[in-house]
Formats: sequence, structure tokens, C-alpha cells
Amino acid sequence: MTTTWVAAFRSAVIDPTKLSYNEPRSFADQTLRQILHLDGGGTTLRVRLSNRYGTAPLTVAAARVAVRPAAGKAAEIDPGTDTGLRFDGRDGTTVPAGGEVVSDPVELAVEAGTDLVLSLYLPEETGLATFSHQPIETGYVAEGDAVSATTLPGAREVGARFYVTGVDVLAPEGTTVAVAFGDSWFEGVGTTPGTNRRSPNLLNRRLARGWVVNQGIAGNRLLTDEVGEHGLARFDRDVLQVPGVSHVLINFGINDLGLPGLLGQPSVTAEEIVAGFTELARRSHEAGLRILVATVGPFADSVYSGMDSPEVREIRRTVNAWIRDTDVFDGVFDVAAAVQDPQRPDHLRAEFDSGDHMHLNDAGAQAMADTVDVGSLTL
Repeated sequence: MTTTWVAAFRSAVIDPTKLSYNEPRSFADQTLRQILHLDGGGTTLRVRLSNRYGTAPLTVAAARVAVRPAAGKAAEIDPGTDTGLRFDGRDGTTVPAGGEVVSDPVELAVEAGTDLVLSLYLPEETGLATFSHQPIETGYVAEGDAVSATTLPGAREVGARFYVTGVDVLAPEGTTVAVAFGDSWFEGVGTTPGTNRRSPNLLNRRLARGWVVNQGIAGNRLLTDEVGEHGLARFDRDVLQVPGVSHVLINFGINDLGLPGLLGQPSVTAEEIVAGFTELARRSHEAGLRILVATVGPFADSVYSGMDSPEVREIRRTVNAWIRDTDVFDGVFDVAAAVQDPQRPDHLRAEFDSGDHMHLNDAGAQAMADTVDVGSLTL
């Protein structure tokens, strides 16, 4: 059987200097242990580490991966699976400022749904860390070098993910990989932390073959840099460069519409959003990818002051009418229709509302996942 490298996990990262909440931080003489819930599996894997937004080289003195036991909790690992990562044959590595490194391949059989535990020992002051700010998964920080410890008693819990951007696996040639590319409705804000109830996770449970990796960034916009580079700017890196990508699922619009009012910025027009979506379709097709786009979900009466207005509601309706009627995409998943209140279609249904009237809870994420035609994700 011929195998090839494909993405089994992804984590889109942002610049910590652009965000003042959700734990932008540094490390020194500490072990960072993180749980990576794999979307796909294989017999051999490699890990990607990023110092994209670092201002100095990042020293990683030791790095190991292991599987978290099915009944395991917190930072526990199965010691029988504990495996060292090497980089160009060496135990540690230095990641240049602005750079990324990929580990040497290691033979460790993993499956879709495996919780892979990545432990990094960071001996020197790192400066603010390149990170994913709302991964909806707990990480752990322990003092000193504890990369092989079975448990980390007394470790500090953190709500962000640092330095890791992906795990690749060797999988059968022809394995289809879709990238969920968008904002918090993909990253999973509003769902229960640590339970993998993000909409891409739930969509994966419906697929008979292939899988979806998650490149959502909470607060991300299609057209404007704010929380992370905007969608058009990061598309090449976070979609086209994902190994094995064959499809892309798009969910943008809420932050383009709502954040200008919250931040006192000029509003965006329906025409500008349509042009952005059209450009994503052009670039997807040029690269040979199939593209599916979600309608923009409702967020009327959001608790975030300034995001909602009559004008914003009307622009959202105009954009959604275009998404439903256009032929520039290979498919549409009508998230807005699935999660809106039938009596008040600018509002979320109460049973899908996480509490802020903008983000989906677990049931809402399931409803979102159910809108995707799984047949459209096969070649």
C-alpha cells in the first residue's frame, strides 16, 4: 500500500502581541504539556512546531509524544507509548524567530479520536509565545523538565495552546482531508471544553472515510486583520499548504459584520464580503480544491455591545441570500437556517445558544455539523 503524509491535526496560531486576553505568555525552565485530539490516524507521525510570531529563537531542549489513556485524566500519559521526538536526528531543536520546524518521523500508531499528548521542555526564557488563543482544551505547565512524567501533579492549567501547529501522519494515498477554515464557530467557542464537541469534530463522526482538520480562529475576519491575519491573507498557509487537502469548508462573516461596531471601525458592505468569498472560491478552484461555504449565522442581541444593529442584520441577510443562490461554490451548508429561531430569524434558537447570543453550545455545534452533506466531502 502506498502511503503519503497528510494532516491529522491542525491548530491555527496568532500573534500574542495583538491580543491582551486568553493567556498570551512566556515560559522559562518549564514543561508544557498539551492535548492534541487527532482527526485522523496512521502508523507514523510527525509534529510541527512554530515560532512564527517570536522575536528570538525558541529553544526546545526535549520533546515527547504519548497517547493519553482512554480513561486518563488531565495531563496523564500512557508510559508504554511515550516516544521521544527528534529533529534532524537530535533530541532538541531551536526554532528560528518567524520560523517553523517539523520533527523527524516516529513510529507511533494513532487513530482518529486519539488524544495525543505533546510535552515540550523549554529551558530558556521564550518571550511571548506564538499561540492558539481559544482551543477549548486545557494545557498544563510544570516546573523543570518533566516531559516523561506519567502525571504532572501541581501543574498549572492554561486555556490556550502554544507553539504547535499540526500533526501529520502517513496515511493511504488518496485519503481526503478537508480544512475547516474560519472563525469561532469552527474553533468551538461556546462548546464544553475538553470534550471535542466543536462542529468539525462532530462532522468527523459522520464521515466514513477521510477527515476534517480545524483551522478556525475565534475572532478572525475574512477581510481585516484583527485576531489573527484575515482569511484572505492566511488562506495559502492555513489551507493550501496543509498536506493532503482536497476540500475546504468556509465559515466567515460574523466578525466582519459585528466587530466594526464593537471597535468603532468603519462598517463592511455586503459587496465587500461577497467579493472576499468569491476570491476564496477562485483560489480554491485554481488549486484544485472543492469549496463549501456556510451561510452567516445569526447573532442579534449579542451580549457584545455594538456588534448588532439593524444595518448589520440586513447585510447578513443580503450575504446569505447570495450564498444560497450563487454557483461559485461547490456546495453550501446552510448553518443560519439550521440554528436560527424560526420566529426571530436574526436570533439564535434558545436551545443552541451558549449564553452570549452569538456562539453555539454543544447542541448548536451538532446542528451545524449536520448541515454538511458528507457526500460532498468525497472525491
